[in-house]
Amino acid sequence: MASLEMDGPYDLDNETIDANVTRTSAGNYALGRVDEDEIFRVNYVGRSYDDVKDRLKRWVGKKANYKEFKFSYATSPKDAFEKERKNYHDFGGSEKLDNEIHPQRPEGTDWGCPYCDY
Repeated sequence: MASLEMDGPYDLDNETIDANVTRTSAGNYALGRVDEDEIFRVNYVGRSYDDVKDRLKRWVGKKANYKEFKFSYATSPKDAFEKERKNYHDFGGSEKLDNEIHPQRPEGTDWGCPYCDY
């Protein structure tokens, strides 16, 4: 079974984000909800190259099915990008996630995807 390797789930609100995401750092996140069986169901995966806390706060109140989040810090922008690609593929890509497109590599990099030809 796929694992996000992230902390959480936590409620997706500003107070909970502030209490749990305590560093300014590159990182990854997953948005979703905890179902009746207490299982976190991933709907979206993402990353931030510099401030995962700020990126999470931009999602507060955006979609009704994004009630909770999980997150992890990354050691570098490249690490955040690589983990997002892994999570994207592990959790079904655009066929199962709300992510409409494959994670885009940053301009000026040649970072490829080891999971597909993208």
